Amino acid sequence: MSLRASRRSTAPAAGTPKPSEKNYVTPRGLRLLREELDELRKVERPQVVEVVSWAAGNGDRSENGDYIYGKKRLREIDRRLRYLLRRIENAEQVDPARQNREKVFFGATVTYVDADADLDAPEQSLRIVGVDEALNTKGTISWRAPIARALMKAEEGDVVTVRTPEGAREIEVVGIDYEAIA
Repeated sequence: MSLRASRRSTAPAAGTPKPSEKNYVTPRGLRLLREELDELRKVERPQVVEVVSWAAGNGDRSENGDYIYGKKRLREIDRRLRYLLRRIENAEQVDPARQNREKVFFGATVTYVDADADLDAPEQSLRIVGVDEALNTKGTISWRAPIARALMKAEEGDVVTVRTPEGAREIEVVGIDYEAIA
């Protein structure tokens, strides 16, 4: 097997969506993807092309930092553009407002407590969103995350088991909300 063939046959990294896989996304998430695509296409790429053109006109390209960096940046931008186009093309917009409000589904904001902890354990909240819009620091997680998968179809008062690297953990759902995501 050739080196090229072996590279093509490698599987994507864990958690990386396959290009043909549906990309579940909230209306806000789809808007953000499109805004990033427009920004790259209409603002950033033309600016970098202008710098590269100017740098190319300055002569020797082998020692021209503006030219070398600019070409590298163009490759990065083009790679990101292709990725965004695939993600938008495969996007399946799910409006959280249309979900069953009695159970946890995509787009839900779930409030829960650690069922194994004391009675005064703090409540925690998280919102289940698409892979591209999940930012753990903002309380949003991907629908593919282990805790999101465990919570799917749970109702208020249910205790679910989440498998973590530290072992199984039980959490109790204390609230489900489907507020509009702007």
